[in-house]
Amino acid sequence: MDVLWKGLVGGLVTVAIVLASRRGNVLPGILPLAPTFAIIALLAVGAKGDAAGFRETCLAGMRTIPAYLAFLGVTWWLGQATDFRLAILGGLAAWLAVALAIFLGPRWL
Repeated sequence: MDVLWKGLVGGLVTVAIVLASRRGNVLPGILPLAPTFAIIALLAVGAKGDAAGFRETCLAGMRTIPAYLAFLGVTWWLGQATDFRLAILGGLAAWLAVALAIFLGPRWL
């Protein structure tokens, strides 16, 4: 049942983004900033009762902000010259590269 309500929350946010995209272009770009998936992750980790793990999850989420900015920047840049699907794929590649650098880079230094 726990997974069901988490899926429902994610689905509702997806519906909200799609509906908002019919009314304009700004709101669909703002809605993903709602911490829906962070809340789901924090609830899952917090339910374990481990305060240190909860705080570690918060820090991991904060560390992903540069990767999200890289995704949006590359997608915006590629969106000028390519199909939006290719722009999104390029953004995902940038996100993955930055996320790997953030989380694996310190291990290699």
